[in-house]
Amino acid sequence: MNLDDFFDNCLYFTVNKLSRSITKMAEESFAKTGLSPTHAFLMMLVIEKPGISQSELAEALHLKPSTITRFVDKLVEKGLIERKTEGKRSLNYPTEKGNEIVTDIKEGWKILFRSYSDILGEEEGKTLNSLINEAGKKLEK
Repeated sequence: MNLDDFFDNCLYFTVNKLSRSITKMAEESFAKTGLSPTHAFLMMLVIEKPGISQSELAEALHLKPSTITRFVDKLVEKGLIERKTEGKRSLNYPTEKGNEIVTDIKEGWKILFRSYSDILGEEEGKTLNSLINEAGKKLEK
């Protein structure tokens, strides 16, 4: 077996190769927002559900709470989110400035979808997404 075959037959390396490619596309798609793709997705959750908790964000984005805290801190610094404490819970709300970028974030999503759909094909992209989602759920168990 040559080295290329070895890596091409390893799910770990194949998924990471895909991740690097799609991350680059996502960063380009969300460039207009001034946010990383993950920050943009987090921002959408806060806009769609004002008062969302840190733990809900962590669960939705499949990230550790400490990572969510850092991401929210960054968005608070940018004036896009305000954090309110309710007992032990930290709730997140979009600011007026945060609500103003929702159109650019949604446009970033559309650009990203179109970018990979143009390469893979729309149905193939949806199928790949579904297969990866299902595999992820199985592997998380």
